[in-house]
Amino acid sequence: MELSIAQEIIKGGLENLYNYSDVDVLIVGAGPSGLTAAKYAAEKGLKVLVYERRLSFGGGIGGGAAMLPKIVVQKEALSILDDFKIKYTPAKNELYTLDPSELIAKLAVGAIDAGAKIFLGVDVEDVIVRDDPPRVCGVLWKWSAIDMAGLHVDPLFTQTKALVDATGHDAEIIYTAAGKNPELGIQIKGGKSNWSEVSEKLVVDYTGKVAEGLYVTGIAVCEVFGLPRMGPIFGGMLMSGKKIAQVICADLGV
Repeated sequence: MELSIAQEIIKGGLENLYNYSDVDVLIVGAGPSGLTAAKYAAEKGLKVLVYERRLSFGGGIGGGAAMLPKIVVQKEALSILDDFKIKYTPAKNELYTLDPSELIAKLAVGAIDAGAKIFLGVDVEDVIVRDDPPRVCGVLWKWSAIDMAGLHVDPLFTQTKALVDATGHDAEIIYTAAGKNPELGIQIKGGKSNWSEVSEKLVVDYTGKVAEGLYVTGIAVCEVFGLPRMGPIFGGMLMSGKKIAQVICADLGV
């Protein structure tokens, strides 16, 4: 029995890594925008992979606002909640509330059921860039536990047509690409102080491509384009995720 268990895990795990070493869309970060983007891109028939550093989904959803168990969205995001079959309750000022655990679970289920693959415990260390013209075409990655253990291990590669930074406030992928590859022409302005009603619109407006093959969604958009943060409201994150999927689908002709 033990041998069969081990063999199936090793065989299946390595097959997954092999089959998803070359994808259409690679999303780094399984938060609200990353999972939303994964569902809508996968529904169009694209081969979608999500890398998440932690061993769990949701990004900042679980912590909500000061760890209180309630999430707020605005009415513009309700159609996305409906697509994921997430329940919500009307509140004042055209806001709606929902359960953070349900949001995390159903965003993940929606992405997986649409055909996206999610690998947990993966840390993206670098990007792959080619010239003529300059473009991003993949990442270097390793298991998060390797860094936690303080080990030096060379990373592996994953090739992709579209790389999406959904890493949140740190915009880690964009910073890595910009710092090492000035030929990509990326300028990062840094995020501004909170202004919820302004940022919730701007984060969606500015969601898109930052260089050939490289895209940004969610709160990372604020860091790249110098936008105010929005605080504990998640509608803009969901709408940004849907928009980046639409942008990529258009770029890839699907």
